[in-house]
Amino acid sequence: MKILAIDTATEACSAALLVDNEVIERFQVAPREHGELILPMVDELLVEAGLSLAQLDALAFGRGPGSFTGVRMATGVIQGLAFSADLPVAAVSTLRAVAHQVVNEVEGTVIYAALDARMGEVYWCEYQLLNGCLQAISNEQVIAPDKLQVKPVDKAIGIGHGWDTYADELTQVVQSGQLRLLPNALPHASDVAKLAINMVERGQLVDAENALPVYLRDNVAKKKAQQ
Repeated sequence: MKILAIDTATEACSAALLVDNEVIERFQVAPREHGELILPMVDELLVEAGLSLAQLDALAFGRGPGSFTGVRMATGVIQGLAFSADLPVAAVSTLRAVAHQVVNEVEGTVIYAALDARMGEVYWCEYQLLNGCLQAISNEQVIAPDKLQVKPVDKAIGIGHGWDTYADELTQVVQSGQLRLLPNALPHASDVAKLAINMVERGQLVDAENALPVYLRDNVAKKKAQQ
């Protein structure tokens, strides 16, 4: 299976190419430079692998939630690539991609993925590791950290830079006997690509025009349109 994935939903910009379960990636934390970086990253990966877009099975992208501008950029780039090569697309949750970084942890571990949404809020979703896979046990939401309602658990991991910005608020809300924090984690396109494998196998793909972003905070889009 050959999948090209991109993610620009946060200050991190990355592209990854998965070929038969081997992944090569370009990753750079470069706020406001995603537009200059993402397509050269894609080109470098294809050249390194000796492949063209037409030889791929699918494309994948981090569909959000995340930065409005970043999610919109990833959507536009992936739609352009999909149209040009007539490829299907896997739209992967950015929060799930962050949580996937700890997918090899102990079975039953609860993962609290939190990305800084600015404006005093986080993008949030809860997952549990079951049978080696991430199972969402809450809906994705954008919410003030002190408004979260979280059930007590024995063992948990807090991951994503929301845990950096709102460490005090989130640690007060989360009740866990063992809580490990990874507050500097940002989404990687390599995780987007790996998550896309199951989506390809299950036929959970869309065509280019239906590869759409998820913002969660609808009023941000409205404010941008009004400016």
